[in-house]
Amino acid sequence: MMKKKASIAVLGTFDSKGEEHQFLETRIQERGCQAMTINVGTGRPPSRPVDVDFYGELKDEENNLSRDQAIAEVISRAKTRVRRLHANGEISAIISAGGGTGTHICTSIMRVLPLGIPKVMVSTVASRDMSEVVGTKDITMMHSVSDILGINSVTGRILDNAAGAVCGMVSDRWQAGSAKKRVALSFFGFITRAAENVRERLENLGYEVIPFHANGTGGMAMMELAGEGYFDGILDLATHELADALMDGYCGAIGENRFEPVPGPPVPRLTVPGGMDCIVLEFTRDSIPRPFRDRQIFFYDFRSAIRVNAAESRLLAAQLSEKLNMDPGNVRVLIPLRGMSEADEENAPLHNPAAGQAFINAFRGGLASGIDVETANLHINDPLFAGRAASVMDEMIKAAERTPPPRGDVKAAA
Repeated sequence: MMKKKASIAVLGTFDSKGEEHQFLETRIQERGCQAMTINVGTGRPPSRPVDVDFYGELKDEENNLSRDQAIAEVISRAKTRVRRLHANGEISAIISAGGGTGTHICTSIMRVLPLGIPKVMVSTVASRDMSEVVGTKDITMMHSVSDILGINSVTGRILDNAAGAVCGMVSDRWQAGSAKKRVALSFFGFITRAAENVRERLENLGYEVIPFHANGTGGMAMMELAGEGYFDGILDLATHELADALMDGYCGAIGENRFEPVPGPPVPRLTVPGGMDCIVLEFTRDSIPRPFRDRQIFFYDFRSAIRVNAAESRLLAAQLSEKLNMDPGNVRVLIPLRGMSEADEENAPLHNPAAGQAFINAFRGGLASGIDVETANLHINDPLFAGRAASVMDEMIKAAERTPPPRGDVKAAA
């Protein structure tokens, strides 16, 4: 018997946006793809027939829920159902259209699907800050431009484009090359040369390198994928996110669990204090905030970096060592002694050996005895440092293959 082709899930509030989601369904089907309609509206019955109706489920159970409670219940149920539909091979992508509430409901549900499964959201609020809506997921946001109230010459064009996009995504034929062991690599602009050199050396050793911008979301996405078993090793070249978090800097929006043990199977982690010399803030040489006018400053673009002083360095060292100590069996540390970013080298704007040494002393002193710490009399962007970092990461992955490293913390195993 021929296997049924997976459908594109058309997810939405069919009570208020039934016409628009039916239009999406039709435009998907006219392109030769199958569609499955899922209603997550909570106000009234769907205005069109649907394949899955959560409003009907709630009504049948006679739940006396307020609006916010009904929305939370529908999101919870739909997450479970959508996850199961994908696991069973019944859906290959998901698409939706909506306003503020619809965007909240549907992107919350989309986030349960794994990396690479197409997720398209046409939204009236897509021009706003979507960082919390998208989070760490590969959701494609499309601005509806006009409000979504029926099909007209504007909404019809936008929704048709969205249908074409999601159909194109599911028909993609690209496949990754031969399977290689994967290493996650964090970095940011001030250590780009280091990242480029590390990547080259790891690839020469036969690894696939997956880079993550250490901008807050990037670090969290890296750890999330690591928890899903995506990586054989993590080379945390930029711990800069922790420094920015100290003053709510440009890259400081990190979750509480960043730098803590990876949930799930243990992963070898090589940590380098890249970018711990500075905090990046949004100001230019023409708008220096008064508290920072006596600090060392590296003017970059619309952002500038201030030098972390000795007291702040010791605080950051204590924070990072505390987190790494939760997982001593899987962590090694490599410290560049001659500077932690391009702004922190001899004659550079943030070069401050005393502050740098304060961090190194406190960091080494705060790490658990079971964590191997190696120093290199090199700058982080020196090609020789990249070579050593790649070699240590390679050693750790091979050692883990021989003997799976122990989980170092009860919290992580829980």
